[in-house]
Amino acid sequence: MVDEQTEKRRGSVWRELPILLGVAVLVAVLVRAFVVQTFFIPSQSMEHTLDINDKVLVNKLVYSVRDPRRGEIIVFEAPQQWRTGDKDEDYIKRIIGVGGDRVQCCDAAHRITVNGHALDESYVFEGVDGVADEAAREPFDITVPKDRIWVMGDHRAASADSLEHWLTDENIDDATIPADSIVGRAFTLFWPVDRVAWLTVPPTFDDVPAP
Repeated sequence: MVDEQTEKRRGSVWRELPILLGVAVLVAVLVRAFVVQTFFIPSQSMEHTLDINDKVLVNKLVYSVRDPRRGEIIVFEAPQQWRTGDKDEDYIKRIIGVGGDRVQCCDAAHRITVNGHALDESYVFEGVDGVADEAAREPFDITVPKDRIWVMGDHRAASADSLEHWLTDENIDDATIPADSIVGRAFTLFWPVDRVAWLTVPPTFDDVPAP
């Protein structure tokens, strides 16, 4: 005797499988578009926090519920004057100053200061000889405009960042990025497996006062 209910259930599973696969693909596309996306590191500008070909996860939703914060590593759409070609390019840098902040270099210990607070930047690139990059290759004193962000790479000697563009023409709008150009916050280094780490905000930013 054939168990008709059992046969019916088996047939139903096969009919539903394409629908389930379609839903899974749709969910993956929506997550990538609006929530989390993978980015790989193409340059030396964030060494050795992030090395070439490292892969990070980027939270694309976080800045829809709060403002960007100093010390966070962000992916952003490069301004036109930052690009190496005509195509859109995504950059990854660390936020040093947000709108209203006064960012200067350098104090007596050759540290960058934000609103008078000196940053102890242990994340700045250090070579195999143990010599670290300088906080900045030239002195500067700027105030970040409203709704704009001052970003710098952790490998200061190899980063085309806000300071690089400021030194070109001392135009603060060219040197900063619009806050609404940020794609999201990089929160996890997940590849290669021997470098897996949370990309947290360094504690030196905790005591930066409001502008």
